[in-house]
Amino acid sequence: MLDLSTVRQFLDIPGVGLPLTGVLLAGPLFFSAIRKRLEGGLLLAIAAVLLLTTAVDSQHTYWNRYTPSAVDILRQTALLGIFALGAAVVIIAGGIDLSSGSMIAFSGTVCATIMVLLAPDEMKNAQPIGLRVSIAAIAGALFVGLLVGSLHAWLITVIGLPPFVATLATLVGLRSLSRAIVENVTASAWAAKSNQIQIFDQQFRYLATSVWIPVVVFLALAATAWLLMSRTVVGRHLHALGGNEQAARLSGIQTDRLKWLAYCISAVLASVAGVLYIGEESVADPQRLARGYELNAIAAAVVGGCSLQGGVGTIPGAMLGALFLRVVIDGVAKMIKTGADVYEGLIVGSVVVVAVALTQLRQSGRRGARFFAGALGLVTVLNLALLFGALVWLFIDIFAPGLVAAAERQWGRLFAKVVLGLFAAAIALLALLLARFLTARRRYLAGQPTFPSEGITATKQSE
Repeated sequence: MLDLSTVRQFLDIPGVGLPLTGVLLAGPLFFSAIRKRLEGGLLLAIAAVLLLTTAVDSQHTYWNRYTPSAVDILRQTALLGIFALGAAVVIIAGGIDLSSGSMIAFSGTVCATIMVLLAPDEMKNAQPIGLRVSIAAIAGALFVGLLVGSLHAWLITVIGLPPFVATLATLVGLRSLSRAIVENVTASAWAAKSNQIQIFDQQFRYLATSVWIPVVVFLALAATAWLLMSRTVVGRHLHALGGNEQAARLSGIQTDRLKWLAYCISAVLASVAGVLYIGEESVADPQRLARGYELNAIAAAVVGGCSLQGGVGTIPGAMLGALFLRVVIDGVAKMIKTGADVYEGLIVGSVVVVAVALTQLRQSGRRGARFFAGALGLVTVLNLALLFGALVWLFIDIFAPGLVAAAERQWGRLFAKVVLGLFAAAIALLALLLARFLTARRRYLAGQPTFPSEGITATKQSE
């Protein structure tokens, strides 16, 4: 029988009580921020994640080295936030841009190849290339962003491709084109083919390695985007376009031009990020640079309150979404120490699914929906229970090392985490089945259909 003393003993295990408190604190705050679209709630969720990371991190990096940690988070948030702003504008306008990561790689490649073409010897011998070459390279990168954004708008408005298909094509094609450009330019300039271009100019690299330049650029672009979306007629038209394109067109709004503007903003902002990223990494490597970053941009926008259906979203929300995402990713890196990049995609994907799901539920008003009814509901219960068990198996030694040590003494090192994962999955399964039973019982007592087939039958009889 579970009593308070048992719970107290469990919470007293080293590495269990404080992390569990942080999870219980951060979870509801994050969900509340998504449902209510309150930037204040998202700020509280960010603070809760910081507290959780400080508690779980064995080195307490955020506490002992708070200045370098804050500097790194701010710089990485600025880099992510720059192209997340473009994604937010497109999403608000009712579109989607899947090419942000490839656009970053492509613009960075163009920037580096212009440097090679204008200063081949300096680039080869790791010498300064000069201010004029840097300016020309940056201008070229921004110009190709404008061209790619215009291409997206043409494919969508003239050819009639869905935004998903149009930007998916450039997602795949731009990265391949970038590698072909690098190989051909290096072969022509240096008589030796290479699939990447090293950048040694310290003046150019300072654009990204410094803290204040990326942050100032991000804040300036965010202020401009906020003024555009909140204080101008164009911004109101973009919201109207995303809310109902047909109604916007019938009211006299030039919807095609607005789409052109939105996709150009997204591509140009991705180009700005591409210039900064090659400066940070000191190399233009199109095969590796910004791979998968398009999901990060969409996640930041969605977490910040943008609806994928269009017409809803704010620039401050997108900024906070980028900050939240970077804090979560950095917190996982601090807690896991080694191999944290393995879990980055899992984290970002989970954040996107949860944010979009809660947004959809809030908009549709399906708070009392039967999520686990019928055969599909039973399979979903099993899926969620197994997923929870797998997550416990992966992360239990990070959040509860004392519990893992006790389990190893009981079941051995090989099976300890497996047993804990199966135990967690069993608990989750029982909890979900209980929720399914209580929901069905409540609907039965209220005289409502318990399963979807009953609802269909009742509808047919009423007709």
